Amino acid sequence: VQLQAFGGGLAQAGGSLRLSCLASGRNFNQYRVAWFRQSPGNVRDHVADIGWLGGSTKYSDSVKGRFTISRDNAKNTAYLQMNDLKVEDTAIYYCAAVDGLSQRGGNTYAGTYDYWGQGTLVTFSS
Repeated sequence: VQLQAFGGGLAQAGGSLRLSCLASGRNFNQYRVAWFRQSPGNVRDHVADIGWLGGSTKYSDSVKGRFTISRDNAKNTAYLQMNDLKVEDTAIYYCAAVDGLSQRGGNTYAGTYDYWGQGTLVTFSS
């Protein structure tokens, strides 16, 4: 499966953005999808992930209550709705996927995911 992440851009504190992750390939509905983010000098951190049918979600403490992950399997797309944005949310956001049938690692571990999008930058105006 190939992933394309888009929707990043210039945000304002307190504002909102919605990121999209478009997947190509078959059987998207059997993949767990996650969003990670990486800011300069830092490791790639888990933001949120969602299970096959969308019923299982997990968020990092830093975004809980502000971000919502969702998916539309009919459109082969996952989303990250980001509300009440903060300057510390500045990062490159990556979507990632792993086949749920063969997943071996934890949902929040970057090494678990076999497929990655190219990243989309979220930054803030001063």
